[in-house]
Amino acid sequence: MKGARLISVYAAFLAMFGVVMGRLYLLAGNQDYASTARAQTVTTLELPRQRGDILDVEGRSFTGLSDQWYALALPGDDSYVTLFRYVSYEDQSLLYDQAGQSAGPFLMPVDRDLTGEGVFSVCEPVREMELPIAVHILGYLDQEGHGVTGVEAAFDDLLYQPDGDILRCSTTARGSLMEDSQPLFSEAPAASQAVQLTLDRSIQRMVEGVARDGMEKGCILVLDTATAEIRAAVSMPAYDPDNLQKSIDANDTSLINRCFSAFSVGSVFKPLLAAVALEEGIDPDESYECKGWIQVDDQIFRCAQGTAHGQVDMAEALAQSCNCYFVRLGQQLGGEKILQAARGAGFGQPVYFAASLKTAAGVLPEAQQLQSSGELANFSFGQGHFTATPVQVAALLNLFAGDGVYRQPTLVRGIVDQNTGLLEPSVYTGQPVQVFEEETVEQLRRMLWGVVGHGLGRPALPSFGGAGGKTGTAQTGRFSPEGEEYTDVWFAGFWPAEEPRYTVVVLLDSTLQPSGAAASLFSQVCTGLGYLEEPAA
Repeated sequence: MKGARLISVYAAFLAMFGVVMGRLYLLAGNQDYASTARAQTVTTLELPRQRGDILDVEGRSFTGLSDQWYALALPGDDSYVTLFRYVSYEDQSLLYDQAGQSAGPFLMPVDRDLTGEGVFSVCEPVREMELPIAVHILGYLDQEGHGVTGVEAAFDDLLYQPDGDILRCSTTARGSLMEDSQPLFSEAPAASQAVQLTLDRSIQRMVEGVARDGMEKGCILVLDTATAEIRAAVSMPAYDPDNLQKSIDANDTSLINRCFSAFSVGSVFKPLLAAVALEEGIDPDESYECKGWIQVDDQIFRCAQGTAHGQVDMAEALAQSCNCYFVRLGQQLGGEKILQAARGAGFGQPVYFAASLKTAAGVLPEAQQLQSSGELANFSFGQGHFTATPVQVAALLNLFAGDGVYRQPTLVRGIVDQNTGLLEPSVYTGQPVQVFEEETVEQLRRMLWGVVGHGLGRPALPSFGGAGGKTGTAQTGRFSPEGEEYTDVWFAGFWPAEEPRYTVVVLLDSTLQPSGAAASLFSQVCTGLGYLEEPAA
């Protein structure tokens, strides 16, 4: 009897539980009840926040050139099942997890428009190109969409948009869309201002191809000779702005922008000494006998590999990169004259492109240091306590490619109003300064032709147009496990030879490659510039 009563109570409890659960099910699916609770079931989804544009010198965009589709995932809707077929295995796991947690609506990246499959889809521009470009110049963003490095950081106040596109969904308690509603897409106002750079997208892409195939660690810079505007700036190794952790884990120094960093300079500094000597009236045809070494007080300085160059004049000393000739020339000129010219050519001070975007300053020896004959000897062929950035070296060669006027390299043209097209020019342009007389420059330019024509710079000769320039190999004091010293290998010059339009600097950072390796890359860049300038057939 007692057992029968217990069974009756248990049966009654199950019946009541069934009624309650059935009622809850009806409430969850009932549109009338759901309508009264609409405010509690409206979900707002924010898409990745867009930023202001970054343009090249021709007004072409560096950003937003590819698209990303986002599909609306509704765990309580039939479209949720359809979505499984179009996502990766990893994302399928996410969909399973979200469904099991009775999650609300969320957005899932997909590779196509799934509207035709019954899945609501929206398209948003992606910040980076599919093949990233100029990553060290443009910089990368943090998870909140703010710029961390490069142009993105320097102009974050202008580029950052406080509001993003949003998607609003009204759903039932089970997560499916209300019968009388559709997702509501609201587009945020587009940015009204863009940053215009001096980079040329076509030249930048071409130079990146040369660098990717020809250097592991280093950089290449291309300047417009007439204006000193930077047309390309490539640093290697590159990094993926969408996968910074990979570079951090690899510890491969790929986050360093070598174009803006300081290195030992070496013999690319010698043209400055030659120009100072010409202006001081020293005869460039005076012969000097190089024995492969020269003694200054109690120190011996040698040419590379101890090579004895024999009788050389100034032009031949540049062509063969004779250290001994320039050590003697430095002693004749004195440290103060060389230091003054180096300062006038932009060494020892950073180049500013924006308030927080600049190069390293590099290091110029102090006048007091150069009272030491040994320190002056090292400085005379670009060694000792002297470092400079590729941007500074490019500005030096640009003096000889042009008219002897120092023009500060620029990277930012200004801010463009995208409603009117008006440009507000950058204030970081500097004032042109006449450093050397045009006659001096003409003499030196012919000497630099000889470096490429018959000197150590022969590998720099491009397929057409000729070129002038200077080799450089700077000691680093760092050695391989086999005992070979790593060197910074340079070639800095201009193209075409007769009427230069571009100044190009190539640096191979801490390499065991021969001095001709940088010159060969210079040749490829100049040949590429020639093809880009050819009119379309």
